[in-house]
Parts: sequence; structure tokens; C-alpha cells
Amino acid sequence: MPNLSSKELSALEDQLGFECMLCCKYQDAAQATQETELKNTYNQYAAQHKRNYDTLLGFLR
Repeated sequence: MPNLSSKELSALEDQLGFECMLCCKYQDAAQATQETELKNTYNQYAAQHKRNYDTLLGFLR
């Protein structure tokens, strides 16, 4: 893997934070709703942001 610049590392760190926050927010929204369709949609969004987080984290390994 090529070395990342400090600017690239900073951008990855920021994006990791955003993805983590979005995952948590969608998980919270899924738990807060009683509507099945919305709950499923929120869970799908949370899972996508978790995958995004894992992918970005892979760039740091």
C-alpha cells in the first residue's frame, strides 16, 4: 500500500467519524420507530454505513 499523506489520513479520519455517526443514528432511528418498513430501511442504511466504515478502515491497514 502506498504511503498516505497527512491530508489523506485526515480525510479518512473525518470520513470514518461520519460513517460511524451515521451508522449509530440510523440504528437509533430503527429502534425508535414502530413502523416495520421504516425500521427495515433504517437498518439497511445503518448496515451500508457500517460497510463504508469497514472499507475505509481497510485502507488504514
